[in-house]
Amino acid sequence: MRKLNIALWALVFVSQVCLAEQYDQQLVNAALERTKHPVRYDGSYRAIAYPMGDVPDNLGVCTDVVIRSYRSLGIDLQQLVHEDMRANFDQYPGIWGLRQPDPNIDHRRVPNLQRFFERQGAALPISSNGMDYRPGDLVTWMLPGNLPHIGIISDRNSEETTLPMIVHNIGRGPELEGMLFDYEITGHYRYFPEERTARAGQ
Repeated sequence: MRKLNIALWALVFVSQVCLAEQYDQQLVNAALERTKHPVRYDGSYRAIAYPMGDVPDNLGVCTDVVIRSYRSLGIDLQQLVHEDMRANFDQYPGIWGLRQPDPNIDHRRVPNLQRFFERQGAALPISSNGMDYRPGDLVTWMLPGNLPHIGIISDRNSEETTLPMIVHNIGRGPELEGMLFDYEITGHYRYFPEERTARAGQ
């Protein structure tokens, strides 16, 4: 009986690993697809639909790369972040002086995404070893001028550094770039709602 239980546990674990890898690749593919779309960097406030709302597809910032990539997998960060903020507003950064959640903009702010991923148990250690960053992982940085930034780890490596390349929008539209350690890393996350407890490969 014990051997059967071990075998079943092993089967479940392997299935979770395979599922995690499947989601990883789907997110990477979705992020790489974003690099084919011309987008003007524009983070101005706009009223959008809810749920599944978006700014015009020719506009966006770094968070919109992440939001649109997840949305292509059927994961709506706008709704997920809003629902969590509505239930736990005091747990989120009070940087903007708001008294209640705003589904038009909350999910488009890096600090809010960071707190959301932390609350979902998706935070991973920040490392100086490029091999610790897996395709589909999310990384946040602090750019000069105290500007928070976010991008998605791709499955491509830089020819110059061999480090994983990042899909992000730092002002030139969505692009694939080798810049993992160019700025101070402030967060490392692996978020997939259906496998967040598996922690596969960790």
